[in-house]
Amino acid sequence: MAKTVIVGGVLAAVMLLNGCTSKTVNQAQYSGFLSSYDGLQSAETAGGQKVLRWVDPSFNAANYDKLIFQPVRFYPTPQTTDRIGQPTYDELLKYANGRLSEALSSRFQLVGFSNGPRTLEFRGAITGVSAETEGLKPYEVIPVALVVAGAMAATGERDQNTELFLEGELVDTSTGKPVLRVVRKGFGKTLSNNRQAVSFADLKPVVDELTTDVLKFR
Repeated sequence: MAKTVIVGGVLAAVMLLNGCTSKTVNQAQYSGFLSSYDGLQSAETAGGQKVLRWVDPSFNAANYDKLIFQPVRFYPTPQTTDRIGQPTYDELLKYANGRLSEALSSRFQLVGFSNGPRTLEFRGAITGVSAETEGLKPYEVIPVALVVAGAMAATGERDQNTELFLEGELVDTSTGKPVLRVVRKGFGKTLSNNRQAVSFADLKPVVDELTTDVLKFR
């Protein structure tokens, strides 16, 4: 009987911890990269991902055929640790820029500079937000959010979900005003414990999902 109660309690705790992992970013996690966070609302992407998004009511993508692509960067500059090194950051940024510029170039003519009509400018960043490392404990601010506790494994060690937080906006170059802003949190591969190093391969799926949503956005 006592064993049954204990097992039931463990299962309930696991379900509670899984449930508290938010699919979207909260206001305390905004990085300050975007020009404004006003009007952001929960939305679902074409790929089924939960994001926070604001779109100018008058925005129509069909009114634009050129785009200035500002390379994605880290904001703020991340710090290396024994779990994630500079090579991982470098590979992630290179891959993100390659995939996003390719996706955007399939929808717009990429140009170096223009403030004329029918032109948008893209600004994006992998942002530093937070990591919830032990279930229900408060968030701790770190340069780039990578891990959030998911569930207690049978061995007593905690599984961890790799995460990336991204912010981006599109600006109408003729007016200088944003027409779209988005804040999103993407989930990568699950790590077996809080000592496993985070690799580029763990985070790559987040960039792939983002690219798919860019291609399908209407």
